[in-house]
Amino acid sequence: MTSSPQPRAAVSQIPPYVAGKPPVPRPDLTTYKLSSNENPYPPLPGVVEAACGAVQTMNRYPDMGNTALYDALSAKLGVPTDHLALATGSVALIYQLVQAFCDPDDEVVFAWRSFEAYPIAVTAAAARMVRVPVLADGRHDLDAMAAAITERTKVVLVCTPNNPTGPAVTQAELDAFLAKVPPHVLVVVDEAYVEFVRMTDPVDGVATYSAHDNVLLTRTFSKAYGLAGFRVGYAVGPAPLAGALRAVSLPFGVSAVAQAAAVASLEREPELLERVEALVKERDRVVTGLAEAGWTVPEPQGNFVWFELGERTLEFAQAADEVGIVVRPFAGEGARVTIAEDEANDRLVTLVGEWVTGSRG
Repeated sequence: MTSSPQPRAAVSQIPPYVAGKPPVPRPDLTTYKLSSNENPYPPLPGVVEAACGAVQTMNRYPDMGNTALYDALSAKLGVPTDHLALATGSVALIYQLVQAFCDPDDEVVFAWRSFEAYPIAVTAAAARMVRVPVLADGRHDLDAMAAAITERTKVVLVCTPNNPTGPAVTQAELDAFLAKVPPHVLVVVDEAYVEFVRMTDPVDGVATYSAHDNVLLTRTFSKAYGLAGFRVGYAVGPAPLAGALRAVSLPFGVSAVAQAAAVASLEREPELLERVEALVKERDRVVTGLAEAGWTVPEPQGNFVWFELGERTLEFAQAADEVGIVVRPFAGEGARVTIAEDEANDRLVTLVGEWVTGSRG
């Protein structure tokens, strides 16, 4: 007998989430945070004003029905409001869907390496992880993922574009995969970076979920919309699936300020998409610069690039820190680097050129 309360055994097995490290201010150099895939642009005009307006009623609970935001998303996507579920970022939706659909020891299949919150959410629910290695080019091995599905599988997570490696799944690939998945298995298409995709045959998430009873999309306002500090994500899926997420959601989870900012951002989406397009062009410029420097990265479809570095990952991260850019290292594997301000990106390309030639590192 223990002498104090003990958490469930699974709790001690939960891997910690490692957030992107902020840069240390330096008097001699402007430093940049390239470790969290944040949007480098400030809020759009009107968004701060909407958020400040909501602050005036902070003594009141937010609208638990999220009516204004549900209506705005319904209009934007052309879906019924009961096909939507909100949460504090798309990561919260991942936690909720594992909680809602998995009993202890049920299996959740996902690619690896992929979003590092997946193992946390699965372990917290006492479910079992089935990690399928990504291909050499950083893409999902969907054939292997389909083969990994067993009678214990309840959920499959498809991260597209894949964080942190970068490539995205095509519609043809996703359709072929879905044809192999049993109808009782929930397929979650995690589209946190969907706004940045520029490729042939991109996934049409809304059309895909509309054609399947077992497909759910997760999206976020944190990346393209630049609301990372407010934590707003949403799921889109058939009414029974979206309803299950709402049933296990935290009451009043999305704050009134966050809702106001999200609605205002949707109203200004044309301006926002101009910024997204600028980031995509900057991403292309960085990829070209890296190639000219002698380094090829997996095809990036998000707002970041991936460096396969193996045992030299932490060495690279330290070298980046020395030139005033903070990257996100995954020890022994590689580093993810956000497309950010032009100056930060220039430093990255220069650093990689020195790394390749051996003049640094």
